[in-house]
Amino acid sequence: MMIFSRVCSLAFLALLLAPSCFATKLVTYSFRGQVRLGAVADGHVIDLNRAYALMLQEQGTPRAEARAAALVPPEIVAFLEGEDASRQAALEAISFIRRISGNAERAARLERDGVRFTMEEVRLLAPIPNPPHLLAIGLNYRAHIEERDPTRGLGSDTAAGTDTYPIVFTKEGTVIGNGETIVIPSAVTQPDYEGELGVVIGKPARNVSMADALDYVAGYTVFNDVSARDYQDRVSQWTLGKSPDTFAVMGPYLVLDDEIPDPQTMKIQTRIGNELLQDSHTEMMIFPIARIISYISTVMTLTPGTVIATGTPSGVGSARTPPRWLEAGDTVTIEIEKVGTLSNPIARE
Repeated sequence: MMIFSRVCSLAFLALLLAPSCFATKLVTYSFRGQVRLGAVADGHVIDLNRAYALMLQEQGTPRAEARAAALVPPEIVAFLEGEDASRQAALEAISFIRRISGNAERAARLERDGVRFTMEEVRLLAPIPNPPHLLAIGLNYRAHIEERDPTRGLGSDTAAGTDTYPIVFTKEGTVIGNGETIVIPSAVTQPDYEGELGVVIGKPARNVSMADALDYVAGYTVFNDVSARDYQDRVSQWTLGKSPDTFAVMGPYLVLDDEIPDPQTMKIQTRIGNELLQDSHTEMMIFPIARIISYISTVMTLTPGTVIATGTPSGVGSARTPPRWLEAGDTVTIEIEKVGTLSNPIARE
């Protein structure tokens, strides 16, 4: 079984207009009630399924629409399940649309036929709106451990367990995307933000080594692991405190892995309004992404579309004096270098 290439092939270079590989950003978009898979290119959203079908039709390929449905389906998890073959087809479709869009008449037809949209016409949803698994890592930055519990400093006995094994938990509830409102339930009194790097699995991973783990990654997204601290901290199990509806936020893009060969090299920042609250770097993770994937895969198959939120750095609201809880009217923005910016307004139920 083929694995995701970590660099663009020479064959693709001949297809692309630019001398270097196109920065592929996949999205799930909504237009007039339809939710479909797209890619952002040149300030537009390309419908990948329709673009690939059009390319095959112009090449004279029989049953073009059926072939496109099989290889580039309009739903992102099904697309990821196609692995390298689907990804290659998508890159070819993007290159084809970019090439013919230089003709004004053809560009107008693409927009009329629902193959290409302006960014203003569509609404970007969470890139993986219904992940088969949504996992998260707790206490994965040393400074965040110390701000949550100063007794668990470097070298302390109570920190040793965290250093040995990642804390893995699940998030339930509805997933939302960039620009959508985070709605705080009326019962929650301590809503908190957590800016994180999200990892999306691209092919089934079970018992994978750290050396091979990143080959199973489809790409990366920005994630906000919104947390109800009052529910999280009253018991030892975090699920309920992490799972209110709208508390799993990701987007706006899934940036494919060949754009980010080393995910431990990116700045991560969180703001409420103009106030910078988190300012860190993914190199500060206790457990790097390769180790997280390898560890989880020893007992669980990570399937395509699985999302792993990799932990938050220091600066969360619960650790501040006084605590800085999310409030109605706030806008929380998380920016990760090379991945994108995720911004959401806050409202009360």
